[in-house]
Amino acid sequence: MDATSRIRAGIGAGWGWFAAPEFWSRRRTAGELVLAVVIGLLAAGSEELLGGEGWQLAAVGLAAAVLSLLRRRLPVTMLVVTGGLAPLVPGFLMLLILIGWSSGRYIAGAGRALIAYTVAYVLNIAASVVDVWDLHRTLTVVFMSTLYYLATTLAPGLANRYWTQRRTLLHTLQEHNAQLLRERAMVVGQARLMERQRIAQDMHDSLGHQLALIAVHTGALEVDRELTDRQREAVGVLRNASVTAMHELREVVGILRDGVAAPSGAAVPPARSGDSSGRAARGTAGIQELVETAQGAGNRVELRRRGEVRPLPPAADHAAYRIVQEALTNAYKHAPGALIGVEVRYEPDSLVVEIVNEAAAHAPGDVVSGGQGLTGLHERARLVGGIVHAGPVDGGGFRVAGMLPYGTVEAAPLVDAEDDFRQQSTGPLVGDRGRVPVGQADWTLTERELAMALRGGRSTGRGVAMGCGIAFAALVLLLVAGGFGVYFLVSSLEKGMIDPGEYDAVEVGAAEQDVRDRLPSGDTVTTTGLHGKGPAEPEGSKCLVLMSSEVVESEAEPVFRFCFKDGKLIEKKSYEVTR
Repeated sequence: MDATSRIRAGIGAGWGWFAAPEFWSRRRTAGELVLAVVIGLLAAGSEELLGGEGWQLAAVGLAAAVLSLLRRRLPVTMLVVTGGLAPLVPGFLMLLILIGWSSGRYIAGAGRALIAYTVAYVLNIAASVVDVWDLHRTLTVVFMSTLYYLATTLAPGLANRYWTQRRTLLHTLQEHNAQLLRERAMVVGQARLMERQRIAQDMHDSLGHQLALIAVHTGALEVDRELTDRQREAVGVLRNASVTAMHELREVVGILRDGVAAPSGAAVPPARSGDSSGRAARGTAGIQELVETAQGAGNRVELRRRGEVRPLPPAADHAAYRIVQEALTNAYKHAPGALIGVEVRYEPDSLVVEIVNEAAAHAPGDVVSGGQGLTGLHERARLVGGIVHAGPVDGGGFRVAGMLPYGTVEAAPLVDAEDDFRQQSTGPLVGDRGRVPVGQADWTLTERELAMALRGGRSTGRGVAMGCGIAFAALVLLLVAGGFGVYFLVSSLEKGMIDPGEYDAVEVGAAEQDVRDRLPSGDTVTTTGLHGKGPAEPEGSKCLVLMSSEVVESEAEPVFRFCFKDGKLIEKKSYEVTR
């Protein structure tokens, strides 16, 4: 292996580690890179707005981009690191929101996620307190930092974790449903096979015996010297029909037992008087034999063919034969002696077979009929994409007509196990009628779910509605928290500001308690950073620093300081501070 191959192998292995724990499509990879660049630019821009410059901006932007790319592979580490650095690096605000959202999905286990978010929260609070250290305002800093952490990290993480768990549950239900469908199909198949074997055995034991007796007796009668030629020909037709029926019965029994039909391409010779095989051509080629057999039995049957002969699929070809056979059988039974017309028409788009018999010359005797023949024809034609019509005609008589397509038609499945929940399909999305859209063969799971959500569906609509409801509730919660934060900030401002007139009204030497009761407490985050600036404080004193309520246009901020010692106000100072 040369150096180039080793480098490529190393890059492939590194990318495989980096892209885990799920496969990244080309679209996902490009999206992640673009997102990393955007996060880096936002971080650098935010840092610049807050006074950063030079290499500091580049370092912050690069760090934000790298942490964004690593959030899937190392979710716990990135959450803890970003949570601890966000108060110290203001440009990490958008990064913290992104990692908080991503960690809700990629941290495995509720206990581990709870520990990770808790550690990140503790580090975030500790960094906030250290950054704006003021012993008098610690609780205020903790409260504001908690609201900040809830809004930027915990709320997005909980929302994404709910969505992930819901999706996992639905995928599990889909897999379970698919397994149940497979097991049900196996049970139904076994039950069907057992029933078919029972029917095959009954047919073989009953019909086979009777047909064998008919064939033996008609064969013996056919060689009787006392019969006339006409009678001998009629007996030959009966014997040939019984032998053909025995062959067909044997094939049907084999199909019922094994579920396998005879090869469709096998040549099937027509059953004629001198044909020892006794097998009939069960297709449009066998319609001529059906008509000749009926004519030989003394029935008046006429056959007409129209159009250019075209090939049909085996199932449709066999259905045409069975339509003619069943119609002729009905005509023999219900209209004996009537003229029967059989027409086979090759239309441009389909084959039409039509059988019409005239009204019976005399009422038939008792007719044995199961009432299932025409029903079976309707079902047989439906399975190949055709239709069958049967009914009386004007002036008496009966008509059976079937229309069968030249092309094959596949029956649609009753249940689609791949997409039973309409949004949890684990295979690639398909377009119209099973066609995979170009460029979508490498879609990831999230991309497929988004496309399914856009396609619609009742269950998808309910899921989207539930997700939107949770998002709306989270938004309302954040708005309430934000409003409370604004109210708290306004209250904090009131606790840290006085009017210059109040400063002038306070006299040095007044009792400390009286002065403190008159002035605000100063326990607010707004005065953070004012202590320790300005003139030196008197030794051994405790000072209260307040801001001025007057609005000034300069960068310097007016500050009032009151210092107490031994229960009295020993000094008051007014000066300006630049934060």
